[in-house]
Amino acid sequence: MTPDISVIIPIYNEGSNINMLHSRLSTVMQGLALPNGFEFVFVNDGSKDNSLFLVRSLADADPMVRYIDLSRNFGHQIAVSAGLDLARGKAVVIIDADLQDPPELIVPLYHKLKEGYEVVYAKRRSREGESVAKKFTAKLFYRILARITNIEIPVDTGDFRIISRKVVEALRQMPEQNKFLRGQISWIGYRQTFVEYDRSERAGGETGYTYRKMIRLALDGITAFSDAPLKAATLMGFGVSIIAFFVMLYTLYSKFILHDYQPGWPSLMISILFLGGVQLVAVGIIGEYVSRLSANVRRRPLYLIADTNLPQIDNSPIESTNY
Repeated sequence: MTPDISVIIPIYNEGSNINMLHSRLSTVMQGLALPNGFEFVFVNDGSKDNSLFLVRSLADADPMVRYIDLSRNFGHQIAVSAGLDLARGKAVVIIDADLQDPPELIVPLYHKLKEGYEVVYAKRRSREGESVAKKFTAKLFYRILARITNIEIPVDTGDFRIISRKVVEALRQMPEQNKFLRGQISWIGYRQTFVEYDRSERAGGETGYTYRKMIRLALDGITAFSDAPLKAATLMGFGVSIIAFFVMLYTLYSKFILHDYQPGWPSLMISILFLGGVQLVAVGIIGEYVSRLSANVRRRPLYLIADTNLPQIDNSPIESTNY
């Protein structure tokens, strides 16, 4: 029987939160009284703590619990993609395991979906327990991304949302190696709306989303949905050329008209460093796009599965997907 809702939970070193999360999720889902039931799909993304052991223990005790154990840490977006590939629900909820996003919000999200929407995302009113720097950089990134992309990506949102089966199937047709799911979901279109909420602090443990990972996710989002950096590199090239032209005219004017030309290394060094810096920036921007093109051309599996209790692949010890 196809469950009404699949709840995808990517896991990376969340051992201190898993049991509490399962308890709250179970209460919420049972309260919905779904005719065809539900399933929880825990995706272990190479955890180094006891997360996988706890999830397997839950699976032994609760037939609604499914798990996917990836062969190594592939990253949050890839872990969610693995869950989307194997989840069976008519609707799919994506939620993190840190309990910053309240499982109880699934109820209003689901009710909104039943009104005819294909995507209902959770929009943050406030973010507790996060540093000022993280709040500022996140706010700045989403607003910059909204300005430079040709699609409308909602600000102040994460991956916490519910999507219909139609959207899941559309996501499975997108072969990008560098995933930015909230951008892909916006690109798909259909009827979308939101439910506002206040984001809480982590229930336990430490976040696996370091600044390095956030920067990489930001680069994936920008390069996947905007060519503005390439245009900026081109404009910088034109700008430097114009500046260099006027500097040349001034140099000729000083030498032949004013006869007040004092040759020296400062102006030469400034020119070289300025031009070299612009060139390196442009090459770096182009390199980011080329590296992503290279990853997609190689067409390696997006992830590998070490173990799972999902019936689709019969608990094979190693499986891969080309999605």
